[in-house]
Amino acid sequence: MLIVQKFGGTSVGDLERIQNVASRVCETKKAGNDVVVVVSAMSGETNKLLAYAEHFSKNPQRAEVDMLLSSGERVTASLLAIALSEMGCEAVSMTGRKAGIVTDNIHTKARIEEIDPTAMNKAIKDGKIVVVAGFQGISQDGNVTTLGRGGSDLSAVAIAGAIKADLCEIYTDVSGIFTTDPRIEPRAKKLDKISYDEMLELASLGAKVLQNRSVELAKKLNVNLVTRTSFSNEEGTLITKEENIMEKPLVSGIALDKNQARVSLVGVKDRPGIASDIFTKLSNNSVNIDMIIQNVGHDGKANIDFTVPVNDLADAKKVMDSFVKESEVDEVSYDENICKVSIVGVGMKSHTGVAAKAFSVMAAENININMISTSEIKISMIIAEKYAELAVRALHSAYELDK
Repeated sequence: MLIVQKFGGTSVGDLERIQNVASRVCETKKAGNDVVVVVSAMSGETNKLLAYAEHFSKNPQRAEVDMLLSSGERVTASLLAIALSEMGCEAVSMTGRKAGIVTDNIHTKARIEEIDPTAMNKAIKDGKIVVVAGFQGISQDGNVTTLGRGGSDLSAVAIAGAIKADLCEIYTDVSGIFTTDPRIEPRAKKLDKISYDEMLELASLGAKVLQNRSVELAKKLNVNLVTRTSFSNEEGTLITKEENIMEKPLVSGIALDKNQARVSLVGVKDRPGIASDIFTKLSNNSVNIDMIIQNVGHDGKANIDFTVPVNDLADAKKVMDSFVKESEVDEVSYDENICKVSIVGVGMKSHTGVAAKAFSVMAAENININMISTSEIKISMIIAEKYAELAVRALHSAYELDK
């Protein structure tokens, strides 16, 4: 088999853990598999490098931030290659550039455009383990870029697709995908299998195990993903096509996302195209919009509420200030003390009453719902952050996910 294995920051957190990873990778190779390993920076390294940059500038140039941050993964990749070679498993480390990962030019949030696997394929053919520095690539004009949060997962999935790997294993500090965060609800159960679409919803809704862009890419490239722990030999969770899952539960999981802020626009000028102008300008400033509610306020003017990731709030404020200045919007307020709780499951497609039960649970717990968004396999609710864990536990119990 040709296997891609990705190890996150906690899995390579110190020299002893890198040694453990080397042992696991070497075992996989000696079992007769070809292996490509993708690594993150050692845990805490990225934050340390960012702190160094912020010592000199509160707003460092993004191209320089990419150059700086990409070094973290390179350190891990070279150390792991050294450890593997010392164990008798010949290995070669590669930067994103050497691995052929070409991205667009958007620094700190780059998207992979193509991968030229020539160098990796040659090393694999020569019997070597390839260790790739994750989270990074090279832009068309030759600059180092990084892929944003969860970028090493993205590197691993993209590489798995490019080299036509049989399996892509994502190793983290948790043993798989659970029905909800076990730290909030200790009775949460680990799932054996989950569909791409369900995982995509859970990842985009704040489940920290996998980043949504990597799941999206796995679905697009038809890469079988397994997420498992690097600290034991416990089986993980397979993320695959829906048709590969025989029994489809009504609800697979409850997700919680605390990285949410609400933007409320009051008195939005009544003219054709105003909403388009607002959201286009937000998009042009790389602000991700999640949920949107619009209603007509007083004097024919509209009120618009929407949510953005907390990290995008500063950019959103700049955009909104420009609309207030131009008298297109009367007033803007912001609320960071909110969260999004969501119910996900492919079984919802063929069952009624899932939403009604969720709303009844919230009412019974005296939790006010500020915004609601639904899809074929998801119901999301914006509530006050102080009720976050109560809501998760109540919903988990109501849908009997602990059974």
